[in-house]
Order: sequence, then structure tokens, then C-alpha cells
Amino acid sequence: MSVLVYTESENGKFKKAAFEVVSYAKAVAEQMGTTVTAVAINADNAESLGNYGATKVLSIKDDTLNEFNAKKYAAAVEQAVKNDDAKVVILSSSADCKYLAPMLAVGLEAGYASNVVAAPSSTSPFVVKRTAFTNKAFANTEINTDVKIVGLSNNSFGIVESGGSASVEDFSPSLPDSGVSVESVDKATDKVSIADAEIVVSGGRGLKGPENWGMVEELAEVLGAATACSKPVSDLGWRPHGEHVGQTGKPVASNLYIAIGISGAIQHLAGINASKVKVVVNTDPEAPFFKAADYGVVGDAFEVVPALIEKLKAFKAQNA
Repeated sequence: MSVLVYTESENGKFKKAAFEVVSYAKAVAEQMGTTVTAVAINADNAESLGNYGATKVLSIKDDTLNEFNAKKYAAAVEQAVKNDDAKVVILSSSADCKYLAPMLAVGLEAGYASNVVAAPSSTSPFVVKRTAFTNKAFANTEINTDVKIVGLSNNSFGIVESGGSASVEDFSPSLPDSGVSVESVDKATDKVSIADAEIVVSGGRGLKGPENWGMVEELAEVLGAATACSKPVSDLGWRPHGEHVGQTGKPVASNLYIAIGISGAIQHLAGINASKVKVVVNTDPEAPFFKAADYGVVGDAFEVVPALIEKLKAFKAQNA
């Protein structure tokens, strides 16, 4: 009766979220007095999950799973759960997992708690802490089904290396025909993805035009950050829609979120409230973002950001 965790990967490499959910699963397993079994799909170095707490990895190798398909992935994970007689299933809060979790919950007749931010306060009954009301409050939720599914919020628990080892077993589930095929996928290259980023640098209409985005990208490069934007910016075509963060775009749960020239509409704030530290640069001291920010700079972004870049470069040079 293990704790089972689905670990996401891309092009054979585990995503950062995979190590966090395994770390979380180990904490849950210790509370329950059991072990962690990880499911890895088309991933290399599956045994590396042992360093984060997995004792066994069910490795699935199937070319039809190279692109995410919720129906097929749900079938694969469901069979792994039953194979291992797992009673707790851990997923991340990625876009893919938010498609996967409801289908998995139906198949397993399991309760599903999303946006979980801490290890269970109790395992009998099983109670987890979740964010609510767009991260403005917390709810302690009890899951009383036989099988329980937990969706862990990104960057909420952290990555914990335990120095253990994991055995790897080949696993070949029976996959259904989903009736869906992927013809092509366009992905950004040589960039930190918003989902995996520890730091996000985001720009708004205060930058006045796409020709001024160079300083956002330069600041992001210095910090090793992902770039993002507000909805009006993507609507205007200044930046691709894949960079739009907010309630109607991609949610952000980074350790540091820097907003440059963004006023802070409620929809934007709702999507980034899970970030641990929020910094805003804006000429308008009455901008709503200042009420949500941990640190605020009232000033012209065209003066503040270049100065910040130079200071960061000098700091990095001195501490290289």
C-alpha cells in the first residue's frame, strides 16, 4: 500500500515539478509508514527519483505517449495505482495534471484535492491544506474516499534530496484509443519555462511597445528567469500568448515575481498571488499592484530596470 506519484518529463528529462512531487510523496509516505512508488513515462534516468524519496519506479516506455494525452495517461496511471494498491496519489498542478486528475479521480472513484500547499496535517482522517479564493485564504480539506488524489501547488513544498535509491521496473499498461492525434507541437526553445521558473520577470503596457522588451529579456537572462506579460500585452500582439500570466492565462507560483509596468488588474493578481515574493516597478504610486506587492519601486522602468541590470551584473561578477 504505497504512495504513488506521477512524475512529469519532457524529451526524456524530468521536469522540476517531478522532483518536488516525489519529495512531497516521501513526506506523506513517512506519515503513513509506507513507501513511494513513482510512475515515469518515456523518461531517462528513472532511478534518479530515488534521490528524492522514491523506492520504486514503474517505467513506461511507449511511443504513443510521447505527446500528452489525458485519456491515455489517465489509463496508464490508473493501472499503476491498482498494480501497486496505492491509496494516495500525488500529482503536480501543471496544466497537464489538471486535465489528468479529474479523469483519474473518476476512474479510481477517488476524492481529489487541488492546490495543496503542505503535507497532510493528519492521515487518519486524511486532511490537507489548500489555497482558496485565488490564494487569498486557506482551506483544510478532508478526503474520505478509499483512494485519495492530491494536486500539489508548484513551489509550495520544495525539492528535498534524501540520498536514497530506487529500483526500476518496466510497466506496460493497456492503453485505450483516445480518438485524438497530435499533428505538430510548437515550443519555445532556449528559454526557462514559466511553469518551471523560480523567478519570473513580467512586463505590461507601461513598456509602451514591443521594441522595448529587450530590457525585460536582459533582466531575465541575468536572473536566470522566465519572461512573461500581462493580458493586454499579449492581446496587442507585443508578446506571444504563451507568456500571458494571470487568471485567464498561465498561473504563476514562482519564488520571485517581478512586474514591470503592470498596473495590477484583479485578474492578473489572481494568477500570480501564489508567488512567494512580488516586486513591482511602476510610475503610478496608486497602481493596484502596490497593495499586493512585497516590494515596490515608484519610478520609470526605463531608468530603474537598466540600473538594476547593471547592479546585478556587478554583483554576479564580484561573486563569481
